[in-house]
Amino acid sequence: MVDISKLTAKDIGKRVKCIGANTGKAENGIIKSWNSAYVFVVYRCGNDWGNFRNYTACATKPEDLEF
Repeated sequence: MVDISKLTAKDIGKRVKCIGANTGKAENGIIKSWNSAYVFVVYRCGNDWGNFRNYTACATKPEDLEF
């Protein structure tokens, strides 16, 4: 689980893994931002990870994420 209260600006661009609660499948992504409830993660960017900021992020529950 990622603890939102401990995220800092240094965590933007950090790789995470999401384990889908319904599917059990793991999906890799990069943290783009967060708010008090969700971490916004870019999962698909056509392997253009260096430009992840230019892609839409998905709101993800922090309990579904791990570093």
